[in-house]
Amino acid sequence: MSVNPTEIRKALLASGFELYRTQGDHVHVADRVRDNLIMDSGVSVSTALSVKFVVRSQRSDFPNDATANLFERARALAGAALGRRLCRDGDGDVARCTIRADPSRTLDTWYEVSFRKIRNHAGRGHDRKSVLP
Repeated sequence: MSVNPTEIRKALLASGFELYRTQGDHVHVADRVRDNLIMDSGVSVSTALSVKFVVRSQRSDFPNDATANLFERARALAGAALGRRLCRDGDGDVARCTIRADPSRTLDTWYEVSFRKIRNHAGRGHDRKSVLP
């Protein structure tokens, strides 16, 4: 069963979620950082009825840690979700946060690990979130 992004958007909005953007077949959920600022929460829902979330650690928070430790910190953030049959997407990604006016300058570096939960076609083995159409 596949749905389109418009149906996903409607279902998420009806369930009280704020949305950040729709990019292709993925609807990204927003994180309200302050009253006047929303950002990408790292959670998205795809038209193939999969839910993806990204956890990260930031170099600025742990300036003396080795890269491997920063990825381990990110993986530890997902600890509670791992018992819910999530699949890890790869070993991790490094994202440089640069200054728009001068992309050669790095503000921070994020060490990200993404996880995905896919609803299988038979409806067995994976739970379908109630907000999905």
